[in-house]
Amino acid sequence: MRKYVIMGVQGSGKGTQAKMLREEFDLVHISVGDIFRWHVRQHTKIGAQVKRIMAAGDLVGDDLVAEVVRRRLGIHDWNYGFIIDGFPRNGRQAEFFMESYDIDAVIHLELTDDEVRRRVLSRRLCTNCGMDYNLIADRPEVEGRCDICGGELITRADDTPEALETRLSDYHEKTRPVLELFRRKEVVHDVDGRASVDEVQSAIRKTLGLPSSRG
Repeated sequence: MRKYVIMGVQGSGKGTQAKMLREEFDLVHISVGDIFRWHVRQHTKIGAQVKRIMAAGDLVGDDLVAEVVRRRLGIHDWNYGFIIDGFPRNGRQAEFFMESYDIDAVIHLELTDDEVRRRVLSRRLCTNCGMDYNLIADRPEVEGRCDICGGELITRADDTPEALETRLSDYHEKTRPVLELFRRKEVVHDVDGRASVDEVQSAIRKTLGLPSSRG
């Protein structure tokens, strides 16, 4: 069983890399962001709370993040392991995580703030099917329309320049110290996130000692 945490500032490609590992190694991908977006789309009580927080340009509180992660991991559907992104975000959450789970590795995707700004502010989201686009390398065939369902593409509510600066500040203040806690356990693997998606994936597998391909 493989249990991984993938960390990096927003826009570093955590979700993409986690999904590639999930598909190849039968891992359960647990994304805090995806969980919250599901709640927003389903108009749940948590979704309404998250929507208000995002509209104000604030960050979802640590207690709420920890609660949804506990619930998700409590389903115990990760027979072959999991890869989690978006958690832990601070020292308290990291301590809880290390006490509760025997983590095999922390994948840390390194990216400069300027590159994060370039990537994040180019992201678009389909209002109908939820498909993600990045206008830098994944432009839709029809401007402003989803290739899959034709839905309207919009900028995420939390992808404004102001909200991004808040997240960058929060990351450097809270999340960076989490890495140091994991480094004490000697489980952190630093990977340059500036390369192409496939090159980053290859680097991750190499540093974790995973096969490059099942084929």
